[in-house]
Amino acid sequence: MADRFIEVSLTRRKVRCTARLLDDRAPLTCQAVWDALPLGGDVYHAKYARNEIYALFPAFADREPPLENPTVTPIPGDLCYFTFSGTELGTAAYGYDRDLSRPVTVDLALFYERNNLLLNGDTGWVPGIVWGQVVDGLDRMAGACQDLWRAGALGEALSFRRV
Repeated sequence: MADRFIEVSLTRRKVRCTARLLDDRAPLTCQAVWDALPLGGDVYHAKYARNEIYALFPAFADREPPLENPTVTPIPGDLCYFTFSGTELGTAAYGYDRDLSRPVTVDLALFYERNNLLLNGDTGWVPGIVWGQVVDGLDRMAGACQDLWRAGALGEALSFRRV
């Protein structure tokens, strides 16, 4: 299979980067995301994982992918996929309080700097599926993510689309 690429962007800040899907390591997750694109939603900055931004979506796969290519220590440029039930992290602090009647919420995340640890104070270890790696534009995106952390995320969207 030929490499597949997506664009990840912060819409209001007009910053984007390009990522390669890791079809060889997370084929089921990559296919689920690819089939659902384009996706976009309100962006959040992580509190515990450190250098992470993410957007939340209703479940979009016919069947949720298994935990393929898992990590609890994502590196800069990793795109991670998480699923949570409506009650697992149902708090406004995480952005999961919008519709707790949903059986599953998908969290698509971008890690933009080092020293991340997926350990949540409420639930413990939270392994994610690494399904993509940024191959171009991470430095610009990291600067925008740092600005998002300092200036706030209100009104900003995180978007994913095919290239």
